[in-house]
Amino acid sequence: MITAMKNQNIKNLIQLNQKAKARREQGVFVAEGVKMFLEAPVSWIREVYLSESFVMQDEVKRKLQQCREGQPGSPAACRIETVSEEIFGRVCDTMTPQGILCVVAQPRYEKEELLARREPLWLLLEDLQDPGNVGTILRTGEGAGITGVLLTKHCVDLFNPKTIRATMGSIYRVPFVYTERPAEEIALLKERGVRVYAAHLQGQDWYDEPSYCRGTAFLIGNEGNGLKPETAALADGWLKIPMQGQVESLNAASAASILMYEASRQRRKQGQAACARKTDSGRRMEI
Repeated sequence: MITAMKNQNIKNLIQLNQKAKARREQGVFVAEGVKMFLEAPVSWIREVYLSESFVMQDEVKRKLQQCREGQPGSPAACRIETVSEEIFGRVCDTMTPQGILCVVAQPRYEKEELLARREPLWLLLEDLQDPGNVGTILRTGEGAGITGVLLTKHCVDLFNPKTIRATMGSIYRVPFVYTERPAEEIALLKERGVRVYAAHLQGQDWYDEPSYCRGTAFLIGNEGNGLKPETAALADGWLKIPMQGQVESLNAASAASILMYEASRQRRKQGQAACARKTDSGRRMEI
């Protein structure tokens, strides 16, 4: 049992929780809690830490056995350690730890492979700073069936512990790519026939007017400043969400959720034939 803060593994856990640089250099992140452990692909798990009082359910026991044995794609069987209650509480980022955390390899995705998918549904997040917003967007995006997320380099670190918790496991399943040149990515999407829409306070079209049944990308801007003018100018259209009362706008995660689920609704209910009845501007044609 690990009982000292000076233990090198414990020191490293603290670094991984606190510093994005450490996570980038090691190519891993920390995931806390039973759900995050159980949903992590076995081949991604590098280390597991259990508090001395942690009571294991059968499902956890089976997963730990898989980790001990190693799985195809794993570099080796992962390390499993028991930690004293005091030390475990100090290395966790949560106020009420569940007694288990794991160090997980950061996934990598090939942009070209994602772009090759038919009728993709993309989100491009520009400079979002709130970990909860980004994590919620990934979780909602999985539910809405998005293809993937593009993040600018100034977005909050996707592997921030608060972001990881907010994804509720979607970090393991939603593809993402960081980009330093969003304008080039938007141009590439448009070359592939993807229509690009900006969520914007000065939008010309209501969010439920255009058809999103073909390849679609939504641009979501920074929580305080919105999209940069030069980024918004690249969109094929600007979308607005109707507001009542004195509310001027929704936060980034709420706006993104509405757009993603409108696209999901259209694709699910109307099908490609019905969607084709709409023009690119969103107005219906008589056929």
